[in-house]
Amino acid sequence: MKIGIVTGGGDCPGLNAVIRAVAKTAAKRGWETLGIIGGYEGLLEPQNFRALDYKSLDGLLQRGGTILGTANRGQFSAKTGHGETRRLPKELLDATQRGMAQLGLTALVSVGGDGSLSIAQQMHEHGIPIIGVPKTIDNDLAATTITFGFDSAVACATDAVDRLHTTAESHNRVMVLEVMGRYAGWIAIYAGVAGGADVILIPEIPFRYESIVAAIQDREKKGKHFTIVVAAEGARLEGGDFVTAGAQQKNREARLGGIGAVVAAEIEQRTGKETRSLVLGHLQRGGSPTFMDRVLCTLFGAKAVELITEGRFGRMVSHNGKFVDSVPLAEATGKLRTVPLDEGFVRAARSLGISLGD
Repeated sequence: MKIGIVTGGGDCPGLNAVIRAVAKTAAKRGWETLGIIGGYEGLLEPQNFRALDYKSLDGLLQRGGTILGTANRGQFSAKTGHGETRRLPKELLDATQRGMAQLGLTALVSVGGDGSLSIAQQMHEHGIPIIGVPKTIDNDLAATTITFGFDSAVACATDAVDRLHTTAESHNRVMVLEVMGRYAGWIAIYAGVAGGADVILIPEIPFRYESIVAAIQDREKKGKHFTIVVAAEGARLEGGDFVTAGAQQKNREARLGGIGAVVAAEIEQRTGKETRSLVLGHLQRGGSPTFMDRVLCTLFGAKAVELITEGRFGRMVSHNGKFVDSVPLAEATGKLRTVPLDEGFVRAARSLGISLGD
C-alpha cells in the first residue's frame, strides 16, 4: 500500500511529529508514505510530493512547522468570511481523485483544523478514502477534547503573561496581551488563569468597558497599581462586531486582530492609566512542540494508520478525554467547540476574582 499525508491550514508545533508518526507506523506495515507538498494543491498537476523514508524523518519529533508546507487559501478553501463553509466544485474533487490515482495512493491522511477537515469531509463524500487528524492551536474542533498545537500555544502565551507582569508592575501600567484563538477563548482563558491575569476577555462572553475599568479601579484601591489583561483576538464588545485586521480576501476566512489595541486605548482614556498592548501573534505558532503535543501527535498519527488498516475512512482521530478514539468527520466539522460558561475555567476564574469583562 501507498498512503499520502497532507498538512493544511495554519502551521503549528507538532505537525512534523504527526508526519513522523504516520510514516513510521506505515513503514512497520511495509507501506510507502508520500508527503504532499503545499497542502491539497500538491495533488493537482503538476503534482508536488516527496517520499517519506526513514532518513527524511530524522529530527522531526521536536521540530516546529511542517516539512510539507501548508496553505490556507487558494482553490482548496472551505472557510470564508466569519466561518462560513463553501462547497468545492466537482471538477476540483475529480482532479484530486485523478491525482491520487496517478500517485498510486490507497488513502490520504489530512492533518488540519476545521477548514482542512471540512474539505476532507467533502472528499470523503466524493469517494476519496481519507482520514482526518485534528490540528489547531485554537482547540476549537468539535468531537475531540483536545487538538495538538494547543498546549504549545498556551505555553507560549503563559510565558508572555509571566514576562508582562514584571514590566507592568515596574511601571504601574495596564498591559493588554492579545492572543490567538479565533472564535473560541481557549488559549486566552488557559494562559490567563495559568499566568495570573486580572482580566480575561473571550469571544464567548461579550465585554463591557465599565466592568474592565471597575476591575482596574478595584485593584488600585487594594494597592495593586498594575493590571494584566489577556484578550482573545475574537473578543468583542457587548453589542459590537469582531475587530478584523485588513480587508476581506476572496476564498479566505476573515483575519481577526486588533482588539488588544482597541481595548488598551479605551482603558487609558477611561482610567488615565498608562496602558500598553502587545499582539503575541504568530509566536504562538512557532517553535518546538511541548512534550504533551509530541505525545499527542504520536498517538494521533499511529491511530490514523490503524484506521486505514481497518478501512474505516471518513473518520477523524479524536481524544475523548481518556484515550485516543475516532469519530465521523461529519461530527467533527461545521461546529465550534467553545469555552463552556457554566463550568471549568470560567467558574474557576470567577472564583479567583478574575474579571471576564461582563
